[in-house]
Amino acid sequence: MPASQSAGLREGIEQAVADGFPGVVAYARRGGLESRVAAGLADTATGERARPDQRFRIASNTKSFVSTVLLQLEGEGRLSLDDSVEKWLPGVVRGNGNDGRAVTVRQLLNHTSGIYDPTTEPAFFAPYLERDDRDHVHTPREVIARAVRHEPEFTPPGDHWAYSNTNYLLAGLVIEAVTHHSAPAEIRRRILAPLGLKDTSFPLTDPTIHGPHLHGYDLKGQDVTWFSPSYDWTAGAMISTVDDMARFHRALFTGKLLRPAQQRELLTTVPTPGPAAYGLGVQRLDLPCGSGPDAKRIGVWETDGGGPGFTSVSLTTVDAERQLVLVGNVFDLGADLRREQSAPRSMGLVKAHVAALCD
Repeated sequence: MPASQSAGLREGIEQAVADGFPGVVAYARRGGLESRVAAGLADTATGERARPDQRFRIASNTKSFVSTVLLQLEGEGRLSLDDSVEKWLPGVVRGNGNDGRAVTVRQLLNHTSGIYDPTTEPAFFAPYLERDDRDHVHTPREVIARAVRHEPEFTPPGDHWAYSNTNYLLAGLVIEAVTHHSAPAEIRRRILAPLGLKDTSFPLTDPTIHGPHLHGYDLKGQDVTWFSPSYDWTAGAMISTVDDMARFHRALFTGKLLRPAQQRELLTTVPTPGPAAYGLGVQRLDLPCGSGPDAKRIGVWETDGGGPGFTSVSLTTVDAERQLVLVGNVFDLGADLRREQSAPRSMGLVKAHVAALCD
């Protein structure tokens, strides 16, 4: 990317480190010009510097991989997004007002199912936060069973929008019901291998990030890199790098992975309570380029993730000509569950967005 923008990106991430992130890594692209920058520390114990090739847990950025696989399956005629959840997962979503016969696969992917999310409960994470049992395993079906013990967030399905990790655990089970293969295996076969995403992986219960990686921290500076991703599964368990995420989203938003009809479905949005409109595992935002009421805004497709130790975002302009993928190695799960700020407040991250995406 042009030298002035690359310098602005570096200035932004260096400020983000000054704002409280031990380390920050970013990838940016304008057309065919790429820039990779890093600042701060990957490991505060050893003093290892952050580098652009290091891996990290991408948390809910995983969802766009899952929605892509289901859209590919629809394009192949193997399911319809308007199929009921009951068709593929009979009896799984039943009771306490939950009815899988009334919920569609599409409603899972755009978060309009109303199905409860138990991962918003502090009690759910008691093994991790109170007993420091970061190897603890929650299977996807255990999480789903816990969800349907609650009444839906709203009825009927499709009537409102409410983010729920349960939706994407169910989506993962639908992939398995349709293909008779594991959801991680389908993601590897359909996305990771064809795109050459060699630094991206999908652990099931392994709490280790293998290979070169950033360490993740909570707001007290405790290293929380060692953490079982089991509860997140197809809602957020994947590990990647800024380069691999950028390559995936470039392929996705330029129509390389989906047929035209499914590409339109991916980008068809529903309103949310916030400034974003939500598609199928991706959301549409208009970001300001500057300050003040007259600041120009730029349209982007966005995915993001926040999970123990890592905060990340991937932004692609609607014309797919500009990208930014950025990760900072702080996310405090306990603070997030208390509805408190889960990572440092940072104007540096805003500066990085402007430098990478704005004129």
